[in-house]
Amino acid sequence: MANNPIVGKTGREQGLQLCKVCENYSQYKLHPTRCPVCASPINLRTKNSLQKSWALLITSMIFIIPANLYPITYLLKNNIRYPDTIFSGILSLVESDMLTIAIIVFIASILVPIFKIAALAFILLAVQFKWRFSQRTQLQLFVMVDWIGKWSILDLFVISIMTAVFDKGHLLAVYPGLAATSFTVVVVATLFAAHSFDTRLIWDAKK
Repeated sequence: MANNPIVGKTGREQGLQLCKVCENYSQYKLHPTRCPVCASPINLRTKNSLQKSWALLITSMIFIIPANLYPITYLLKNNIRYPDTIFSGILSLVESDMLTIAIIVFIASILVPIFKIAALAFILLAVQFKWRFSQRTQLQLFVMVDWIGKWSILDLFVISIMTAVFDKGHLLAVYPGLAATSFTVVVVATLFAAHSFDTRLIWDAKK
């Protein structure tokens, strides 16, 4: 096994490419544009993958600031609007003796988005500058981010619901604030940033 010249080589170095539809391997020279099994478009690497991921990630970095600073909802009581940011909503939950829910909201709405942005930024930087860091660890980190991203759309739902049920007396209406839109942009942008990234670039960067 140690003398096998194939061991340690990437699929690209062996002239192989993977179809993302049927997951069939084929020779790039024989089938450069179409999968021989399902006829889906195929390529060695997704075009402009790194650039697309960076553009979407930077977008999420920009919008996460107003998402945390501006009100996510306005509660209308006696014709007076009471703004609630994500953080003030968490504090209201703590004051209402709902510590468990406050922790869940804090993790879902603050820690998770920051973790996803930081993790993706690290992976993209490692690929772009070819850092000497374990490719396997990078891939595991990306898988974790991708898995979390599938549930991230629930973050906005949790925040909106929990902010709306704060004990402020008789509620007449609830209006979304600027942070609600910004938070949605953060969730969607990080989701598509991960989706746009070609993980095969992690292995290309080892050279």
